[in-house]
Amino acid sequence: MVKMKNTTKSRFKRLFFSLSLFLVAILPSFSLEVTHATCELMSNPVGISTQTPRLGWQLQSKTYNDKQTAYQIIVSMDNKSIERGVGRIWNSGVVKSGQSQYIDYTGPELKQGQRYLWRVKVWDAQKKVSGWSEISSFETAPPMTTAALWIGAISKRKSKLPEGRNFHQPSMKKKEIADLWGPVDSLAKRSIMLRRPVAIAKKVKNAQLVICGLGQYELTLNGQKIGESQFAPAWSDYDKTVYYNIYDIKKSLVQGENVFGVLLGNGMYNVTGNRYRKLWVSFGPPTLFFILRLKYDDGTTEQVVSDKSWKYAQSPITFNCIYGGEDYDATLEQQGWDKPGFNDSNWKNVVQVEGPKGELTPQLTAPVKIMKSYDVKEVKNIGKGPVILNMGQNLSGFPSIKVQGKKGQVIRLWVGESLKDSTINQSRTGKPYYFQYTLKGTGVEEWRPRFSYYGYQYIQLDGGDYLKNAPGSDKPVLLDVKSDFVYNSTPETGTFECSNEIYNKTHWLINNAIKSNFQSIFTDCPHREKLGWLEQNHLNGPGLIFNYDQTQMFAKVVRDMKDAQLSDGLVPSIAPEYTDFNFIRDFKDSPEWGAASAILPWMYYEYYGDASQIEKAYPMMVRYMAYLDSKAKGDTLAFGLGDWYDYGTKPAGYSQNSQISLSATAFYYYCADLVAKSAKLLGLKKEAKLYTQKAEAIRKAFNAKFFNSATNQYGNGSQYSNAMPVFLNIAEKKNRQAVLDNLVADIKAHGNRLTTGDIGNRFLYRVLSDNGLNDLMYTMTNHYDAPGYGFQLKYGLTTLTEQWDPSKGNSWNHFMMGQIEEWFYRSLAGIQPDMKQPGFKHTIIHPQPVGDLTYVKASYESVYGPVKVDWKKEDGQFRLKVSVPANTTATVILPSDKVKVNQGEVISVKKNKAEIGSGDYEFICE
Repeated sequence: MVKMKNTTKSRFKRLFFSLSLFLVAILPSFSLEVTHATCELMSNPVGISTQTPRLGWQLQSKTYNDKQTAYQIIVSMDNKSIERGVGRIWNSGVVKSGQSQYIDYTGPELKQGQRYLWRVKVWDAQKKVSGWSEISSFETAPPMTTAALWIGAISKRKSKLPEGRNFHQPSMKKKEIADLWGPVDSLAKRSIMLRRPVAIAKKVKNAQLVICGLGQYELTLNGQKIGESQFAPAWSDYDKTVYYNIYDIKKSLVQGENVFGVLLGNGMYNVTGNRYRKLWVSFGPPTLFFILRLKYDDGTTEQVVSDKSWKYAQSPITFNCIYGGEDYDATLEQQGWDKPGFNDSNWKNVVQVEGPKGELTPQLTAPVKIMKSYDVKEVKNIGKGPVILNMGQNLSGFPSIKVQGKKGQVIRLWVGESLKDSTINQSRTGKPYYFQYTLKGTGVEEWRPRFSYYGYQYIQLDGGDYLKNAPGSDKPVLLDVKSDFVYNSTPETGTFECSNEIYNKTHWLINNAIKSNFQSIFTDCPHREKLGWLEQNHLNGPGLIFNYDQTQMFAKVVRDMKDAQLSDGLVPSIAPEYTDFNFIRDFKDSPEWGAASAILPWMYYEYYGDASQIEKAYPMMVRYMAYLDSKAKGDTLAFGLGDWYDYGTKPAGYSQNSQISLSATAFYYYCADLVAKSAKLLGLKKEAKLYTQKAEAIRKAFNAKFFNSATNQYGNGSQYSNAMPVFLNIAEKKNRQAVLDNLVADIKAHGNRLTTGDIGNRFLYRVLSDNGLNDLMYTMTNHYDAPGYGFQLKYGLTTLTEQWDPSKGNSWNHFMMGQIEEWFYRSLAGIQPDMKQPGFKHTIIHPQPVGDLTYVKASYESVYGPVKVDWKKEDGQFRLKVSVPANTTATVILPSDKVKVNQGEVISVKKNKAEIGSGDYEFICE
């Protein structure tokens, strides 16, 4: 009997194996595979507000020239149906289209606070259908209930916090400041802890939490931190927009008592510190908005909100200011305050407070996180004075420490990016700024700040010993310290490497500065100002896009600019506008800065193929143009900062080499031209014609005022003065070459060195690269002199500085001069978008083997997939490897007519050009 069973089992195995082979033989092999599905350009987003979210996906294929010819999307709310390929909510049917991005959901109305599942399958160039994609999701923004209150320790009225944004220190006398801020209640500045027990008696099916803690919050559940964010929520103009975060906390809940703990700090919402202060501004004291929606397995629901049932106590954080630092007194800790079983009878009841005026909006930008940590690289001054710890990297962040000592002992950590006389130097970056910790005296204590950060490389230890006590010392001992690099966690999208060490290190230098200033806004520096100066966003925009996913961040910057726009149409130079620079009008109103309102949405369209930001920004653009019109005389402007921080004999600041009126009028034209193009794109024919005419009028006025026909120079003949009209096509065609020749002559007259600054760099670089002058660009930047990137490397810096000569500048952590990143990707690697098919639907690949470069490797993760370029020169040949994503095409421009193509398809190369579809190629040029 047993033997018969074994025989039957053996026959079954043979039959199953044969059947498996048969199934493998008849199943289709999919050449086209769906990958990286997104909704509104995000993977599985939470907080979608639109009723027509746009879906998209990337495609992979092993077949050359493969493309999508049709697609089918299904949407459901339950796993079972979506797994079976059934779209209970929406089924698009088979749509004959090659579109794989920005496909509108057109199904039934979406419900608030619901999670939707979706999949897509596609048909390839041979009309073969793929399998279904992996299941993706998007979750709509939840409804805001009126039951939730803004709560805190003190109301705005009782806090006596002043209103307005005119408290920038240089604009006010000390007595005026004292009169405004003297009577403020101390509780309005203190960090507080809030707690709320919640009993769970049934099995939870869903648990969604909405939270906004202003200025910044840290959320715990049963003592464990929820999420990895630092400085949440994202900064904004709180009178216009207030961001909240959404968390799925089902897995963190337990049966029985659960306790929510919220730690609140001031952030940019309540800047009231009395140490270093760039500005003072307050939208109110720290406050909390909280909604927890519970759905149980039995179908019942429950809601827990921020109301008067919550309790609060002052936290051990005795001081916190985004500009001044943070103090923590561990002797004030209340162990277990955010866990079940804690006795909160001595805590006070919260009060309802006046919440911010802005619209509650889900935060879709990536959170700021601790992204890297650095150990001590070098120790200075042991036994000779204050211990100095060199952390090896200038960055934005704070120290994390382990310390041991007696109760009540205090250590203070001063931080700075440079040293002076063997101590921390904060004279250029804002002082006094420090972190302070008071010990509780219970073994090894660990601490890190939560609500403040600074730009620094060095740490000075005051009041303690390092690693061990000095002979006869009873000071607390700093046992360990790490430097936490805190910046935005958005994905990196690009890589660049070449044979030139200056360029490799420059790429690293610039990106360290970008990361340091890539918070929830793009700051100018991570210490002195922390403000969103707008010019750097568009002047460095291509470099930012090549290196980091900007789909959500640039959208936020557009909203910040819209929120900041004044009633007269002015887009001020910083957004959010936390302080009013009206006391130095050019700082508030400079066309090179305000022009970001037109340039950035257009740049977004150019690189992502997405016109949504132009649609949203168009009214702002029109109002800003009207503002510029009101300031113009004879279609020219004559105000602003000009080519800020250009290089010359005078101290850096206002443009010294070029006329400010020339720069302002050039950007006036730039805006008019982009508004005309935007109107045309949006189908606004009348407006397109109007602004085209306006742009032409400005162009003619520019040439009439600034062009010298006798010398073929613009303005005073500076590099910026001649480069800008060439870049913008302001120069008449007949004069263009002569202007270029003068530009080249000026560069050579300066020893092949540039004289441009923050504004002019990008346009100088582009004019050289776009006009066959990449060898000059190479000579101009490939050296260790000032002005140049190599000089900063020679200086021993680890982040890009504010000024070409770091010894003369203030901040050593600015990315505003980093425009060469665009040249690295666009020219040396040759990866360029095509405006006829924007967003890299069609890519132009035109590498520049200049100077003594022997190789360049670069990649860019476009919305359609990775574009890769790898070229090298060896044995008298130029070998170029190119990867083009499926469902896209490319034009490859080669340095020679004599070309061999190494791949499985026949490629026609005509006049140095090859038109190719998707796949991996190698071109060999003699």
